[in-house]
Amino acid sequence: MPAARGWRGYRLWTAVGLVAVTVLVLLAWFTPVLSVRTVRIDGLSAVPQEEVRSRLEIPDGRSMLRIDTNSIAQRVAAIPKVRSVRVQRKFPSTVLVTVVERTPVVYAESPDGAHLIDAESVEFAIEPVAPIGVPKLVTEGSFTGPAATRAAVDVLVTLPPALSVQVGEVVARSISDVSLNLRDGRKVVWGGTGDGERKAAVVLPLLTREGTVFDVSSPNLVTVK
Repeated sequence: MPAARGWRGYRLWTAVGLVAVTVLVLLAWFTPVLSVRTVRIDGLSAVPQEEVRSRLEIPDGRSMLRIDTNSIAQRVAAIPKVRSVRVQRKFPSTVLVTVVERTPVVYAESPDGAHLIDAESVEFAIEPVAPIGVPKLVTEGSFTGPAATRAAVDVLVTLPPALSVQVGEVVARSISDVSLNLRDGRKVVWGGTGDGERKAAVVLPLLTREGTVFDVSSPNLVTVK
């Protein structure tokens, strides 16, 4: 009998606990107890905050438990200048939206403006004026379009920072013939997109020599003219 009474007592308190939890969940779900009061957006530079907020679509008073963080992230990620988004609940009442913007590594000149292209070869914006410090993509002959863009980007993302800031133009004649026109008038013949790490290692010491054309297309046999 004592054991039976103990079991009944355990079941009773378990039921009471479940009811209490259910009530708390219902209160949090349907009442303002855990409603969104603050939305914080981090990581913005080129994208206007108002544009991001217009994509959030979080109704006033909506419970923190009822917001769909995945859907919010997808809507914000649809902004062309946005590379990725993370949406987090910060209890009791804050939604944190962390944005990573796309950054141009090269631009293609066109009558309608400067087409900005990021490190993933994604063309994400057209600006009336090219950003300062971003090199221009120049293609020659029949080597144009995505293949030329990919070759140029592959080379640019391999460059050591001390060289990338000097590049004014990247000239893509073919996938195996890419060169860099530096802002001081010198030229680096890079060649193909392969063996990038080795080329990056030898190019800066080579640029300390006198000359105007620095060829690292064969990194084991570099030349200066």
